[in-house]
Amino acid sequence: MLSGVSMRLASSPSSSTIRIRCRDFTFVAFTFTDDTTARDVFDFIKYRTCRISSIDKLYAFKHNPPPVEKAINGWDLYDVRAEFRRQGISEKAADRGWRLSTINKDYTFCSTYPATLVVPSAVSDNVLRYARLFRSMHRIPVLTYLHPVNNCTISRSSQPSIGLFNAYSVQDERLVKACFSATSSHHSSPVTTQCDVSHDTTQSEMDQSASETNDLVVMASPSPMYDEKTGKRLIYGAQQSNVIYDARPQTNAEVNRMNKGGSENMTRYNFASKIFLNIPNIHGVRKSLHRISSALQDTDILSTSISTQALDSSSWLEYISCILRGSASIAKKVGIEHSHVLVHCSDGWDRTSQLCALAQIMLDPYFRTIDGFIVLVEKDFLSFGHMFRLRAGHLNHESWFTVDKDVSISQREPQPPPQEGQAQGDVLQNAIGSISSWWAKRLEEKGGGDSEGVLAEDAVPQEHKEHIGNQEATSLKNVSPVFHQFLDCVRQMQRQFPTRFEFNERFLRRLYYHSHSCQYGTFLYNSEMQRRDARVQERTVSVWSYFLSRRAEFTNPSYDAVIDDRNRDRTRLILVNDKDVRWWHQLFNRSDAEMNAHLDAAAAAQSHLASTMAAFGAEPQSGSKTPAFHSSPKLDPASMPASEPMPTATVDDGQGEDGMEDLSAHLGLSDGGFDGGVDGANDARDPKGSPTPGTDVAPVSGIAATGLGPIFQSLSQDVMRIVTGGQQPSPAPRPDQELREMT
Repeated sequence: MLSGVSMRLASSPSSSTIRIRCRDFTFVAFTFTDDTTARDVFDFIKYRTCRISSIDKLYAFKHNPPPVEKAINGWDLYDVRAEFRRQGISEKAADRGWRLSTINKDYTFCSTYPATLVVPSAVSDNVLRYARLFRSMHRIPVLTYLHPVNNCTISRSSQPSIGLFNAYSVQDERLVKACFSATSSHHSSPVTTQCDVSHDTTQSEMDQSASETNDLVVMASPSPMYDEKTGKRLIYGAQQSNVIYDARPQTNAEVNRMNKGGSENMTRYNFASKIFLNIPNIHGVRKSLHRISSALQDTDILSTSISTQALDSSSWLEYISCILRGSASIAKKVGIEHSHVLVHCSDGWDRTSQLCALAQIMLDPYFRTIDGFIVLVEKDFLSFGHMFRLRAGHLNHESWFTVDKDVSISQREPQPPPQEGQAQGDVLQNAIGSISSWWAKRLEEKGGGDSEGVLAEDAVPQEHKEHIGNQEATSLKNVSPVFHQFLDCVRQMQRQFPTRFEFNERFLRRLYYHSHSCQYGTFLYNSEMQRRDARVQERTVSVWSYFLSRRAEFTNPSYDAVIDDRNRDRTRLILVNDKDVRWWHQLFNRSDAEMNAHLDAAAAAQSHLASTMAAFGAEPQSGSKTPAFHSSPKLDPASMPASEPMPTATVDDGQGEDGMEDLSAHLGLSDGGFDGGVDGANDARDPKGSPTPGTDVAPVSGIAATGLGPIFQSLSQDVMRIVTGGQQPSPAPRPDQELREMT
């Protein structure tokens, strides 16, 4: 549960202190009257947390649960055959184009995949054996979800091994094509009318953003569907456009080719199109969470409010929004456009798990129940090999223990010098490896890169290696809050649809806590194979026993289980608004006002702007999105040079960063006041501020002529105070932190 321990030794008669930062964002401070005691306590904590010999020495293997938990065997809740039988796939049922394969029953086919795989019926196991050689870590495309109404599918895999020489695999192409056509050949599902498409598409080039699709909650159902513009009946499946979703930025995917990775060459997969979702990798996410912890760590003991600029600079909410946008695109593609999708990132166990699971929550009400959500986590994270041990760093790391800089050099522990690597392989491979490492380092420095698998060994102190086997030692570059991100995304959905989830907010918060507590065996290992080899079901208790034995505590009293696609509030499909994201303040042990007041104020200013423009005939064009304000972490007037002009607020016109424009230009404001005009339905000004020929723009000579002076003056002051990080409200007193049950 530790994320950092720091010790400040007294350089004067003042006392020494030890500060402990926990994974659940609890911060604890100890004060000592002498340095000796402080050192003893610091070393004791370090020894007891960093020098555990192996995973099976953790608390989960000694935990004795109460009788109420013993009465429920959480290990039996997930049965892969039962889940896919619920989806309509069974060995005893009619063939729906998919079959259960036991090719991986001993985990020799793929060590990070589950023992039972669902693959197209038309593809033999022999083809699978060849196809696996073309996918990173042998993680071939397999089924994770079959839609119960339109029979469209979500498949998942890892990246293809394109490499620098544009390698290809006929068997892999055949497998992917079979995934996209399996149900259409065996069931009355949409007929594939996809034209050959060979272009790549980025998330910013999608035909419609996820927030816009909130107005298109039309669930695929046997009832007729009609085009909203023409009124004509849509032919079932005619809008099908099968897609390969690559979760990475396109640049990162190209760089991975130097390490025998890459992304599909669409000239060979011309039965589908491809979309890059531009989701940051584990390194950027790790740095983002570190910035959040730094912003929070001293506010609980100092009489200062949380720096909203520090929170915004973490980019955490931007990352959450990006994941939600990609997940909603997948859900829309399957649920509304009746299409098949294949999702992958690099190795297919981080962003792929996030996207597949979130899309299924949007598509299937079952996964919004307590039992269904547990099944979803077991299926798409645990069985498909999300590396909980690597990402959580359960055995901790000695670099997380620090002593303040005022300690003398002689008091610091010596660090071993780095060891030089030995050349291996031929000259060409060494050259490619060097170039790949150089690119990865450069991209990581810029927040890019895309390595998310098991990386090379970090600079683990030799003393640490002597106590811990290399395979179980915490690797700093592999630690990342991927599962935390997923739970945060679910919380955003839960907040936007408060009656559609059976479980409450506390359920998610406790699940996050126990993913780090090491009290239960569920999240201790990286794969199904590792859990089998460690015999966790025999030696530990499942975390689901904890939740199911306390079901009433985690049930949402407002839950509405009724599904009615004719009622907008009860449709099967829910599509989240990726622009409406907020800090999950309960998880950070802070009040809503402390973390979200500036976001609420920005939303109020946005609403004020929209209503004001609408009142004077300046409402946005029909179908366009309302501008959303973005506060910048760099807009601090006190920290800016006197010679640098004051930055202006910006708005987002729905085109991403390329669509940012000056708020003053948008409102017609300048240093001398409102010197433009009130635009009509279309903003038809050229970059110089002049009306575009052929447009109808009311000429206004000044702010006084419009009578809008007080309104725009007040509005501009509100906006600038928000954007420049003005005075924040005093933090509300927080209730005592929730006690952490250890029984």
